[in-house]
Amino acid sequence: MKISTRGRYALKIMLDLALSDSEEYVSLKGIATRQNVSAKYLEQIITMLLGSKLIKSTRGKSGGYKLSKAPSEYTVGEILRATEGSMAPISCVEDSPNRCKSSNCCPTLFFWEGLNKTINDYIDSTTLEDVVNQEKSISKEGQINENICR
Repeated sequence: MKISTRGRYALKIMLDLALSDSEEYVSLKGIATRQNVSAKYLEQIITMLLGSKLIKSTRGKSGGYKLSKAPSEYTVGEILRATEGSMAPISCVEDSPNRCKSSNCCPTLFFWEGLNKTINDYIDSTTLEDVVNQEKSISKEGQINENICR
């Protein structure tokens, strides 16, 4: 399983918004500049985040985007699912109960169900606030090399 750039940038957008002043709307251009990604590509991702009501927007001179709720109220799982869809490693473990016609005799199903549970438990227990705190910790320690990370 691989998370696409869409999912990775969705998390970066949410982090960018979480690190900004929560009272102010943040411009798409500003996010694109800080994340070193084209505004056109970010626009597609932001549309998905808006559709999932993870962020809100306003138009006009001070327009832009901001989080709909506090960073502690978001899980990384809900952010990734907004852009990636299901996080299941294989399609037959997406449904509960499992509707695969071979599920009764599949010798590897226990493994895939366990992997699916592990993935979902991890991404659903990690909040956006956890990511913010990690970013602040790394920045404080001076571990980010802007030339490498951008």
